[in-house]
Order: sequence, then structure tokens, then C-alpha cells
Amino acid sequence: MKSPFLPLLLGAALTTGAQETPTLRFQFGSHPPAPGWTQVAPTNFYAKETGYGFEPGAATSGTDFLTSDKPFLFSARVPEGNYAVTVQLDDQPGDATTTVKSEQRRLMLEKIRTQPGRPVTRTFIAHLHTPRISAQEHVKLKQRELETETVNWDEKLTLEFNGRHPALHALVITPTNVPTVYIAGDSTVCDQPGEPWNSWGQMLPRFFQPDVAVANYAESGESLKSSLGAHRFDKIFSTLKAGDYLLLQFGHNDQKDKATNALATYQANLKKIVARTRSLGGTPVLVTSMERKAGVEKDTLAGYPDTVRAVAREEKAALIDLHAMSRIFYRALGDDIGKAFQDGTHHNNYGSYELAKCVVAGIKQAKLPLARSIVDDFGDFDPAKPDAVATFEMPASPNASQEKPLGN
Repeated sequence: MKSPFLPLLLGAALTTGAQETPTLRFQFGSHPPAPGWTQVAPTNFYAKETGYGFEPGAATSGTDFLTSDKPFLFSARVPEGNYAVTVQLDDQPGDATTTVKSEQRRLMLEKIRTQPGRPVTRTFIAHLHTPRISAQEHVKLKQRELETETVNWDEKLTLEFNGRHPALHALVITPTNVPTVYIAGDSTVCDQPGEPWNSWGQMLPRFFQPDVAVANYAESGESLKSSLGAHRFDKIFSTLKAGDYLLLQFGHNDQKDKATNALATYQANLKKIVARTRSLGGTPVLVTSMERKAGVEKDTLAGYPDTVRAVAREEKAALIDLHAMSRIFYRALGDDIGKAFQDGTHHNNYGSYELAKCVVAGIKQAKLPLARSIVDDFGDFDPAKPDAVATFEMPASPNASQEKPLGN
């Protein structure tokens, strides 16, 4: 059955900006596709020859749309960059609730409800990057990234459809020239590859409208110094442009540096990155590290949060004081503080979701122009009044890991 909504999806896709890369249009189900669309059947698994398809483990079925009783992943090969992704969700048999994540469990759409005969169309911005900086230079990836996190550095845009029998009817992927919010940091910020670990950087995209991209370049075990040495900042600066943002949160691993000048080097490096970001027309945003579980009353991060605050003052840079907000959040949880953590340092879905809300609140408090792109349903957030742990729900992604992230 040809959907009356497909022309609307096509029209939306053609108005997003960049067109060097062709727009990809996929129609899911067993019916012949509309002109200009590619049919995707349950048996279409990803192959390099076609450049699209479901990832292993997907078990979908349907005629006018494809659905499943478990999460499924779909990938399409595209060049690195930002993409406007428009999904049409359908549900003829009964109520469905769909959560969409991109790449390595980055939350894009949360609990979108569809009802029989009432398709829902949503657009979000997904970011794809590869390790290549130039013909001679690449990001020095960790072994863990090469073994378990290749989805974050490969040539495919991967989308996860999760929730109560998510039903996918159509998908449009279009390159777009929206501003980018780059993130640099450690294991408390990065895209954690497996449940139940999670970090605020991979929750952040959910809180922005489809006029800005979130590009997470953080990685477990990283310090500011090691990220510079691994060319992670060279990668960011190779594509950062005027109007973009760079959020930096380092400290957990930096404080382990035993050199006598470690803190001074950290401070100097922060200033260099602030200057470099500004020279490219971007806006640097310094983020103090959230506390560990043991840091509710006693600071565990030595002088690093104070150093970030000092650099922000000296350089007149925007500051998000996540260190202070995290303490307020932890105290509000009281005896439930353990329900926000997976170990003494790293968080689960609930903890990272609330910390992402703290970051969004900090963007508003700093009066950054970026605040205009925050989703309407965010409103305001007070870390002293977090969302109730008992009612929080986040569909678990298929990948799970018992291995602790690097860095504690």
C-alpha cells in the first residue's frame, strides 16, 4: 500500500541544506516501493554491495511496515557528516511506543507513541564520523574502540529501533548543514557501547530540536593530555566551523597524572583548546566533572573542577558547573543514590539521563544561543528535584557488557 505520507517525507528531505551526498529513501515492508524509494524487506540484511540493511539479530515482519517484538538495528552507508533523519512510524495492530537511538546508543527519540491508522513522522539530526583526519593523519583509536566500538567509527549510519513493538514504515536520510555541538571527554561522557553503562553525552541529543547535531568524540580512559596526543582534538578541529560548539569535560583521569606540573599542564591545555575553538569561529563551553558516588560531601577530584572554573573566568568562557549540580542531584536521591550509578564512577541510563538534563539546564543558565535549540518538552530542570527513579524507563539496547569502562 502506497503511503500518502511519502511525498511529505520527500519534501521535508529536500529542504535541509547540503546535497553533495544523495538523499536515501527507504520504504519498509513487502509492498512494491513508491518511485524513487528503496524497498526494505525483513530479509534485507546489511551488505557492502547494497550499502544498506538490517544488522545481525534483527527479526522483523510486516506488510505495510516492519515491526518486531525486540529491538532491531538498520544501517546505511554514508560519508561522515551530519544527517537529517526522518522516520515514519506506523502501527495498525495496536498501540506502540518507539525509542530511536543512533550509532552507539545515542538517544535521539524517546517513547514516541503511535496508534492504529495514525502514522507519526519525526526528524532528528544524527552525526557520523570516521578516524580519518587527512591522508596522513588518523585518530589513534584504543583497542577497545577497534574491537567493540567500531559502530562509532565506521562508514555506516546505524539506527536502533526499540520499545514496544516499534513499527517502521519509511526512513529518509539527508545530509544537512546544521551547527554541530562537539563533545570531548572521558568515560563519564562518551558513548558507552553496552548496557547497563551509560554516559550523559549519549543522552544529550534527545534534548535538541532537529536544527543542531551532537557529535560525541569522548572516550573511556581519556585525559585532556591523552586526547590531544591521540589526535582527537585534531579530528574535531578539522571539521569545526563558525557557529559550532565544543563541550569539554575532563578531570577524572587527569587527576591520576603524578607529574608535579600535571595541574598546570591541564590548565594550559584547556586555554589552548579554548583559543583554538574561538579561532575557528566556535564557542568553547567548559564543563566541570561530575562527582563520584563517594563525592557527595567530600571532593574526590582534587583541584580539577576549581581549575576549570578559573579558566572559564580568566578566558571569559561559558561554564557548566556539572560538579556542583551533580552533588545537588546525588543529595536529592538520598538512599537511592546507588540507583544512578553502575559502579563508584560510572552511571546507568537513569543517572546519565539526569546528568544530561543538568547539562541542558547549564546551557540555558549560561544564556548560550544554543539554548534556542532545546526541545520544547524540556522546560526547566532542578537537580534538587530529579525525575523519580521508580518511574524512569529506558528500553535496553541489544548490546550488553560486564566489562567496566576504562577509568575510575
